[in-house]
Amino acid sequence: MHRLKNKIRDIPDFPKPGIIFKDITPLVKDPAALRLTVHQLLHPFLGRDITAVAGMEARGFIFGSLIAWELGLPFIPLRKPGKLPYNVQSVSYDLEYGSAMLEIHIDSVDSDDRVLLIDDLLATGGTAKASCELIEKLGATVEACAFVVELDMLEGRKKLQDYEIHSLLHY
Repeated sequence: MHRLKNKIRDIPDFPKPGIIFKDITPLVKDPAALRLTVHQLLHPFLGRDITAVAGMEARGFIFGSLIAWELGLPFIPLRKPGKLPYNVQSVSYDLEYGSAMLEIHIDSVDSDDRVLLIDDLLATGGTAKASCELIEKLGATVEACAFVVELDMLEGRKKLQDYEIHSLLHY
């Protein structure tokens, strides 16, 4: 994991003063590091009864779509408002530095689906919790949540106490 940690760049005071942004750009630029990340993220879920992979806009799309491809499963995008062209279900939530909303097509999942939720970062847990709620509003089950980076001091895991969580890197 040290190899992957070396590929995460700290950007101080972004998007606002006092925030240290964990930049994954160097990681996704390195094909070997990206491949290792994807395999480490999906490894605990091999052989599980997962029927779809969901990822949150935008960086969750990178890892989520690669994991869906590796597992041979559909990828479900959770998007910012106004980005999906069909009928949507939405949920609003608070971020560590503001508020936001996510949307999903109403026919993306159904009650038989067991979804693996993927994102690059678990901070306060607001986005992940809202994503779980959005998937569950459509009747599907969230099988687990997986993250490249977890910021332990922000205790986002507490908001996700009802879900299995797998994080590769802890800060």
